[in-house]
Amino acid sequence: MTGLVTRRYMLNALGSVGVGAMANSLAVPLAAAENTNNTRMVAAIFFESYATIALRSALRYASDDGFVASMPQLLHARVSAPYDNIIWNTWFTSNSEESGVTTPAGNQVIVAVHGGGIFADPSRLERSLRADLSRSNSEGLTGQYAAKISSVEAHNVLNGRLPDGRDIPVYAFEEFRRGVTGLPMHYAVVLDFETAKKSKSGYESFQVLQDDPNMIVRAGGVEPLLAYLDKARTRNNTEMMGSWHSYNRIDASQAQTRIPELSGNKGGVGSDGSDPGLGWGYDSDYGITGGGAMADLARYVAVAPRSVSTSLQFLDFEL
Repeated sequence: MTGLVTRRYMLNALGSVGVGAMANSLAVPLAAAENTNNTRMVAAIFFESYATIALRSALRYASDDGFVASMPQLLHARVSAPYDNIIWNTWFTSNSEESGVTTPAGNQVIVAVHGGGIFADPSRLERSLRADLSRSNSEGLTGQYAAKISSVEAHNVLNGRLPDGRDIPVYAFEEFRRGVTGLPMHYAVVLDFETAKKSKSGYESFQVLQDDPNMIVRAGGVEPLLAYLDKARTRNNTEMMGSWHSYNRIDASQAQTRIPELSGNKGGVGSDGSDPGLGWGYDSDYGITGGGAMADLARYVAVAPRSVSTSLQFLDFEL
């Protein structure tokens, strides 16, 4: 199932550029296309009960000129949108990954990739989701349902080498915290495992979250994080937000990867975990999670330029 989220639709129906704001604000290589008379950036939601199909459809839509939204891009879109926009009112799968690997020196680290990493290839995602759960299967799932990755994949992601042979920049966390001038859309951040592990997993105050290393990495830096927390805090006058990880319960010696998700529910009810009736299904606003199981269900957002002259969706059917 796909749902087109055009700028016109969101302006008329939801009163915001919403998801489409990602294209204008973050897609620097696409700016020229956006400014032409016949081309607009359009975002589309791809929701499937089978994650491989959702990702494959999103990548096909984005093609070479677009992108599938990472966690920083999803958060940025929320900052640009009002609270009644769909970007706030349901959950999304990010095109980001968090991998636990061991460096050649024996140090355990988390490597976060934004913009697509090991599991940017739908066939690789399918191998994990459909793998035999035997402990001996090197491409199956761990006991906590993270995806196992090989030593070669772990080495490559640590060094910014993607499965297709391309290289992306890799930043040490302290450098990333200070701010990177001209930060690209596609990059990796290396965070010490013990530092990541010390972060609380659960609902935490906004004051604590603004200095939380995991949140800084997930949001794309300190300034984007502060902008998102400010917007999230005022949504329902909440005092806390969920930030989840699994680092306190995993075997750090096992190379593994999870795909973080951004939750959302209509109206922001229970956003701080204080609602006694809050469930733990996909309708719950539990914040940002990277601690759940690799699951079939997925909802990706893809953004790409589309021609006004050849597309039906830009026509005015009103009389």
